Amino acid sequence: MTPERVLYAEWIVWIASWLIVAMWSDRAVARAANQVGYRLVIMLGAGVMFWLRVRIRLWAPGPALAWTADAVAALGFLFTWWARIHLGTLWSSQVARKAHHHVVDTGPYGLVRHPIYTGLCVATLATMALLGTATAVAGAVILMLGYYMKARVEERFLREQLGPADYDAYARRVPMLVPFLHG
Repeated sequence: MTPERVLYAEWIVWIASWLIVAMWSDRAVARAANQVGYRLVIMLGAGVMFWLRVRIRLWAPGPALAWTADAVAALGFLFTWWARIHLGTLWSSQVARKAHHHVVDTGPYGLVRHPIYTGLCVATLATMALLGTATAVAGAVILMLGYYMKARVEERFLREQLGPADYDAYARRVPMLVPFLHG
């Protein structure tokens, strides 16, 4: 099996498992408005990275880089799962508030405010490194923009729903997406 096939398998397993466990979540009592924008950007990024057939090679990763990219992508996916499991029934695929929602600041949420998006950024960058094409670079940039847009929507919504005092205190202590990088 090639590193590229392993990487695609990692994405497929992550997406399938993520969809399967989506049913284990509490009902939402409120949802953020305007969630179409980031969804379209994420879909566009995925389309560019994985399905656009213009494959202009910018670099050709050797076996060591390719297998390292697979391992790094797997670590990114594991980080998303740690965050998903830690959040439990408060998790939602949409930006939403659950009945007993509160600021979660332990586990991966003590490292970054949006560990699922951080893990996806890691997996996306690893994918870009392995594929080495112009479409992979463009897709990665678009995908990460989409993750950032969703994180910003989530931040505004949670600040409104959970109270600015609690959420702002959390935001001052914990960086948004990159551990140890405040600003």
